[in-house]
Amino acid sequence: MEDKRIEAILFDLDGVLINSFESWYQAFNAMLMAYRKEEMSREEFTEKCWGPDLKHNLDALNLSKEAGKYCINEQLKLIELIEPFPGVKEVLNRLREEYKLKVGLVTNTPKKNVYLILEHFHLFNYFDVIVTGDDVKRGKPDAEIVIEACERLRTKPGNVILVGDTEIDFLAGKSAGCAVIGVGAKSAGDMHIENLSELFTILDKKHG
Repeated sequence: MEDKRIEAILFDLDGVLINSFESWYQAFNAMLMAYRKEEMSREEFTEKCWGPDLKHNLDALNLSKEAGKYCINEQLKLIELIEPFPGVKEVLNRLREEYKLKVGLVTNTPKKNVYLILEHFHLFNYFDVIVTGDDVKRGKPDAEIVIEACERLRTKPGNVILVGDTEIDFLAGKSAGCAVIGVGAKSAGDMHIENLSELFTILDKKHG
């Protein structure tokens, strides 16, 4: 990454801050069954549907907005299957309190689901801005959601790091002009970490 002053860090939600895969997988298959489509294996769901926004997935399967609403509502029923990754609150708090960085959330997930999850896990107060798939015309991999968050934070993308777990995040971040840090084994980015606590090693190296 270029040595630019970092002012803010943007996080994807699903797969980065929370483990919500099973809830979305089960909700998506419930929708497929309800609309007489063939169920997907976890592998197929990961490859084809994990990352892109719901509209993209619906279009690919020739399903309607009503089917999407069904999926969203099913996922809301499965919140007990979701859990934050270890140390999430501590990481977010430290970024703001110790490193004096602005912290934002940029997720393709619909607003209703995002807000219920953040409320359930008491995560609202850790973000300076929250931009969901409902707040933009085009979700990731389009850069719009990232640029919107940067504008709300009054900072330039060049001074922002996006943390994500999919190629979708990487494409959105790079298109916007951000540095991108990939989390997890299959992520893409300018740099790679296995867990969020490793962010501090990167930040300390840049400004140590």
